[in-house]
Formats: sequence, structure tokens, C-alpha cells
Amino acid sequence: MDAGTDAGTDAGTDGGTPGGAAGYLHTQGARIYASNGQEVRLTGVNWFGFEGPSRVPYGLHKRTLGSLLDQVKSLGYNMIRLPFSNDILRAGVYPNPLDISYTINPELNGLTSLEVMDRIIAAAKARGLRIVLDRHRPDSYSQSELWYRNSRATEEQAWIDDWKMLARRYKGDPTVVGVDLHNEPHGRATWGDGNLDTDWRLAAERAGNAILAENPNLLIIVEGIEIYQGNWYWWGGNLRGARDFPVRLNVAGRVVYSTHDYPESVYGQPWFQNKPSTGYPANLPGVWDATWGFLVKENRAPVFVGEFGTKLLIDSDRQWLQTLSSYLKGNGMSFSVWSLNPNSDDTGGVLQDDWTTVQQGKQTLIAPALAPLIP
Repeated sequence: MDAGTDAGTDAGTDGGTPGGAAGYLHTQGARIYASNGQEVRLTGVNWFGFEGPSRVPYGLHKRTLGSLLDQVKSLGYNMIRLPFSNDILRAGVYPNPLDISYTINPELNGLTSLEVMDRIIAAAKARGLRIVLDRHRPDSYSQSELWYRNSRATEEQAWIDDWKMLARRYKGDPTVVGVDLHNEPHGRATWGDGNLDTDWRLAAERAGNAILAENPNLLIIVEGIEIYQGNWYWWGGNLRGARDFPVRLNVAGRVVYSTHDYPESVYGQPWFQNKPSTGYPANLPGVWDATWGFLVKENRAPVFVGEFGTKLLIDSDRQWLQTLSSYLKGNGMSFSVWSLNPNSDDTGGVLQDDWTTVQQGKQTLIAPALAPLIP
């Protein structure tokens, strides 16, 4: 059976050599390394908008691209997770003009959404920031449980082909350091059961190996699912299956697992209940260890907490963020905060509604876990 032959660390199941081209990153055990051998962590923010009807990251109606990225860097972040939908990859797709000011950003005038992505990546490169591309949705309307919306037979290859195109487009530019294959598999998504229509682990292997055939230096970021063997967690967050069924790629040192984690104000998960008896928030590290942290603690593979955020409106949320920030730092994990944007209904942003003023209470709790720029 699969579990008997696959179990082990990423290094034990991948083929080839872990290293990569100059500027790119690779993994060994639970750590991420630069091409010079220095251990690094990705610690950044999500900047959303490409994935929805705006077809461009929000904020460019208020500020210049350069000033936004300068502020991201000045706050101590070293990367940006950039959600997108496959819609923006099509020819003739342009930003919604209501969500971008060409007076403020004249250099973006006339560019397609994909060409704006090019400019964001170039501007990030100029500042030493890294980019993780996140396939957030198959189209601009809503998320999907699986890596396809309706029919795997007709949609999976298009998903893979789009990833191959992006891998070719940015090949040789280590600013784009990783690819998050699909945001928040949930619902019908399974892990390790061999069902080609639902087994997210197998789909991630198919896509990951196709991407690495185009650019063998990229980190392949694989999120968890929602339900595994009766254990429920946040969408995209449950990595329990990766212990017995690790993702196997053709290039060593490329798998990074990803989880998402949110506070009580987003949804009242069981671990937020009965606080006096559970010792909240002291119970949280145990929840994280069991669901995704074990991958790092057992030196199996790195974990990238691709989304977490809160408006800090209740004490429980403040305790959650403080505990999570300490856990991430203490275990040497990578992460990206949801979000830079203030216009996230559930979490708010690192920036306030004017797109300039920092939510200092939030930033103060996150800052101790930040890592330096990546060489």
C-alpha cells in the first residue's frame, strides 16, 4: 500500500539534488535555504485583488506601486503572496478601471492584467522582495473546492498549462520563488485515497512535476485540505495526510507544505470553546502540532502558513495572534499575513482604510516573527 512505500521526508521521496540555481531557494528537511546555503524564511503579506473582478491588486487606485512595495519592505516583510485567478492570464484581460488610477500609476496605463503582474514582479525585484504566486481561484467569481470547478477531464490540463506558462514566463528570475498550486482545497478534497477526481496530493504531484519540468528551481507550495480521517480544520489547512502520503516530486528539495489558520472571530472552531477547561490559548500549539506543525517538528518538510489574520476586535483574537506569532518564530516557519489590504471583511489589513496608515497593534504582534530579506 502507498503509505508503506511513501512515508518519509521530502528529501527521502524526491529524486535529484536539493540545490538550485543562483537566487532560488530549496528545502532540506524542515528548513528552507538560499542557493548560498544560508537558512532563510519567507515572511510576508498577501496582496489580493488579481483573483477577483478588479483583475488587479487593490490599492493602486490610492497609491503608486512603488510606494506600496517600499512600505512592505520598510515594515520588515521580505515577500508577497500574490493571489490570482486564471482569468487574468488570458489575452485581452485588463484591470477594472475603477480599481486602478492611471494618473497615480501612469506606467501601468494600457497594460493587461498579466502585464501588470510583470511590473509588480519587476518592482519587487528592485527592492529585494520575493513573490509567491497563488492560484486562488479558477475564475474571478468564487473559490472552488477542488483544483477544477466542474470536470477534471476538461479543466485539469488547462490549470497545469497555465502554471507551465507562468513557470516559463518568469524562468530565470528568482524573484518568483514559489508557486502555491491551488488555494484552500476543501469539501470533497481528499488526501492519499487514490481517487483521481478528489485526491489533492496526486493532483499536486501532477501539477508540481509539470511545473518543475519547465523550471526545476521553483518551490512547489502544496496546501492541505479540510477533512482528513474525520479530523476537520480550516479550508486548505489540514496536513495530517502528509505524514503517510507525502507529496513526491521529481526534483529534490522543492516541496513546501502550506496551511491557513484563523481566529475565533472568523469561525468558532472547537479549540476556541470551553476556554477555562482547555487553558486557551495554551491549547493552540497542540492543535497546530497535530494538524501541520508536526511536519517541521519531525523534520519532514517546511511549512508556510500562507494565510492568517484578524481585526483584533476581541481578546481571543489577540491571544491567538500573539500565540501564533510566537509559535512561527519559535519553530522557524515561513508565513504570509492576510492581508496587506484593509478591504478584507474578516481580517482587515496591515494597512488601514486610507491604504497608508499601519494597523500598529497588529504589526507589533507580527514583527517579532519577521525574517530578513533573502539573499
